[in-house]
Amino acid sequence: MKVVLKNIGKKYEGREEFTLKNINLEIEAKDFCVILGPSGCGKTTLLRMIAGLNSITEGDLLFNDKRVNKVDPKDRDIAMVFQSYALYPHMTVYDNMAFSLAMRKERKQIIHERVMEAAEVLQIKEYLYSKPSDISGGQRQRVALGRAMVRKPKVFLMDEPLSNLDAKLREHMRVELVRLHKKLGTTSIYVTHDQTEAMTMASKIVLMNEGKIQQAGKPEEFYNSPSNIFVAKFIGSPTMNIINGIIKDGKFISEDEIIKVTPSEKDLKFLKLYEGKSVSLGIRSERFESGAHHKDTFACTIDVVEMLGKEKILYARLDSNKELVISMPGHYEYGEGEKHNFGFDVDALHFFDSETGERIN
Repeated sequence: MKVVLKNIGKKYEGREEFTLKNINLEIEAKDFCVILGPSGCGKTTLLRMIAGLNSITEGDLLFNDKRVNKVDPKDRDIAMVFQSYALYPHMTVYDNMAFSLAMRKERKQIIHERVMEAAEVLQIKEYLYSKPSDISGGQRQRVALGRAMVRKPKVFLMDEPLSNLDAKLREHMRVELVRLHKKLGTTSIYVTHDQTEAMTMASKIVLMNEGKIQQAGKPEEFYNSPSNIFVAKFIGSPTMNIINGIIKDGKFISEDEIIKVTPSEKDLKFLKLYEGKSVSLGIRSERFESGAHHKDTFACTIDVVEMLGKEKILYARLDSNKELVISMPGHYEYGEGEKHNFGFDVDALHFFDSETGERIN
């Protein structure tokens, strides 16, 4: 099912400001859309509006071109999976999964077939007659997913469903959810504050901040073409380095005048309009280059070295005390307190308007 949001806004009674404003979004049928953002950005509010649990102040919510603003949650053909699992502790796994169908007075044979089908897909058949307290967190999460699956909804809504799991189990469940989505082909909308979940699971990411969409698109678009400084710093680990400076005589010169770099011809086409103006240069940690034989180099002192096997993360400092995070191959030798020269891969530079924060190139 296709889900479309047109100029959606949310304002709570007694408040002057809108919590959400001018939300425009199209989620295609069978998409795995991840709504991402920091705490308080409005992502869960948006999910609850799609579910019908929160009212819509303005705008239109469409399911397959049908306006559903006033349609009751039970009539929207959606299923929601919560962070807390929300399982009935006194019921078996089987009864938890069957509950919604039983309430609809489905025939017992249909209930049994759907529960067994979901249990097979989720690999929890051996736990069907256990209580939630007798199984692990990952298994309880699968039961919550199974309870949603048996309803065969047109849309799955998931609100941080993995946040209560430990790191290793979260990694495993990410893979399982992607496999499950491919198998079911159901439109899925997933809320998280974890950029790793978004980048590894989503066919489409919607990044929000302060009640507004900052960027929407494929994961690689966020990494390679962030629309503004907020997106650039939110996506990627380590976070993107942002260096403030000006464009002068076709060069980027940092505020401390330590870094001077000639942008690529592609970037210069856009930057000519910024001659003499303040801009911010962004570069990912892995797009620095060793200073040997490099055209535009700068020196910095290594404060901390993190050895991660295939790479070393260098926390470095310019003479002006500006901090940079640099990633180098693990077999390169760097020591704390050492001074080294580095340069940029000029084809990997990002430029932003310093006043608006918006992307230039």
